[in-house]
Amino acid sequence: MIIEINPDNPQPRLIKRVVEVLEGGGVVAYPTDTVYGLGCDIFNKKAIQRVHQIKRQPDAKPFSFICPDLKELSHYARVTNYAYKTLRRLLPGPYTFVLEGSREVPKMMLTRRKTAGIRVPDHPICQAITQALGHPLLSTSATDHEGRILKDAWEIEELLGKQIDLIVDGGPVSGLPSSVVSLVDDIPEVLREGAGPVEEFRA
Repeated sequence: MIIEINPDNPQPRLIKRVVEVLEGGGVVAYPTDTVYGLGCDIFNKKAIQRVHQIKRQPDAKPFSFICPDLKELSHYARVTNYAYKTLRRLLPGPYTFVLEGSREVPKMMLTRRKTAGIRVPDHPICQAITQALGHPLLSTSATDHEGRILKDAWEIEELLGKQIDLIVDGGPVSGLPSSVVSLVDDIPEVLREGAGPVEEFRA
């Protein structure tokens, strides 16, 4: 099912419908400032397993998650002074930052090194969803089985519609994935170059 939500001024009643699906263990597709994402409640183990099945990825490979703002992010990651200054400067924006996860993060969402990829997208819809949900939203790009990024809600409906519970149509997105930068131990490392400029993190 597709619902259209205004990307500039998300309607609270429609955001509430998305949150009800998430709280019921559902998997949703939604727009970000980079690509359309697939997500679920990070505290629902069965929903996370469903996303792993949809993406055909092993459970041992954790997904990133979205926080609505920096304050929320600091509950779920160990943020040093250096990391905080970097995050405050670049977020919200098209980055995924890898940080040491806090005890609040479910084990399924952490790597073996106890790190997590965290996003604060510059997009009103996912900010509204995470604020209304009250905690982070799992985030992985909506792709077909060959790993090709799906461009819009209708393409997601056509290829993944039977596997997910709700698709949020928020109009066009850039289509470039986020840049992934590790800030673990205050040593910046570019893991993927995407939509966000990464020159400052190059050694």
